[in-house]
Amino acid sequence: MTEKPKAHLRFLDEYPDIADAYHQLAAAAHDNGPLDEKTRLLVKLGLAIGDRHEGAVHAHTRRALAAGCTPEEIKQVVTLAVTSVGMPNAVAAYTWVNDILLAD
Repeated sequence: MTEKPKAHLRFLDEYPDIADAYHQLAAAAHDNGPLDEKTRLLVKLGLAIGDRHEGAVHAHTRRALAAGCTPEEIKQVVTLAVTSVGMPNAVAAYTWVNDILLAD
């Protein structure tokens, strides 16, 4: 798994009851339903793109790659965003995805 932002980790450390509930909810949502791991991660990437959440796009791109998604599959999620969230938002997501795909 990839490293989470320090502020995220500090928040969870300061509020352990919230952290426990958050992790239980995340696990329940992740495991509920028939979608396979790669599909779930690509959906989460699409949601992060739609929300214009740069950090989440970075995180979900890393997770998708770790789960075996190809750069082409990840980039298709970005192109699908064009007609849903608009060209400027899709181009922003393209740069965020490439922050990870093109990293050394």
